[in-house]
Amino acid sequence: MQHPPKDKPSSPTADRRREIAAAARSLIAERGFEGLRTRDIAARVGINVATLHYHVPTKETLIGLVAQSLRDDFIAQHESRPRDTLSPRERLISEFDDFRENLTDNAELFKVMAELQERARRDPVVSDVIRPMQAFWFAQVAEVLARGRDDGSFRHDLDPEAGALLVLGAMIASQRHPNASMALFDGVCAELLRSLENPSPPDAGRGPAARQAPAPKPSFGKSPLKNSTKVP
Repeated sequence: MQHPPKDKPSSPTADRRREIAAAARSLIAERGFEGLRTRDIAARVGINVATLHYHVPTKETLIGLVAQSLRDDFIAQHESRPRDTLSPRERLISEFDDFRENLTDNAELFKVMAELQERARRDPVVSDVIRPMQAFWFAQVAEVLARGRDDGSFRHDLDPEAGALLVLGAMIASQRHPNASMALFDGVCAELLRSLENPSPPDAGRGPAARQAPAPKPSFGKSPLKNSTKVP
């Protein structure tokens, strides 16, 4: 995953906090949230527990640090592909590609996020950190669907908020299936796209051949946007 360049040199404290966040994420991915212990984090970073508590004195601070590292990764991924000039259909495919990339290239991120989401159901501290991230992702997808509905590329009767729940829920559920695979995920994305697309898209300004041609078949995980230059 690409990360944006740093404008200023990192401070020793910032570097240490990043190391702590990375260690905590690794342990959550390996053992689940229930198996996270401060002494194990300290050992993995190579510091004593007192030093760890200096940087993260409370549970809330540690969870916030992990959540911030997740946000940083999501932002870096989002900025690695230009989206401003994309059509709503292309932007939705980019969302599919982002999710797929996390499954194949950054499985730890997906596992940690899943653990925190599950923990948030019964832990208000985790919920307070995770819910805004979930709400932001939901709002992004709902906006894409609303724009697609308004420009005619998606169904005119589409409910963007209900559609966003469908998109996010289906992507996540595809990885909880007993036979989860990339082929299953790609199939789910293709079905989502077909269910959202306008069966009779606007054809103004298009020639007869173009009007008869079907929409291009999506190629999840093989988008030319993968290697696009990052937006500054």
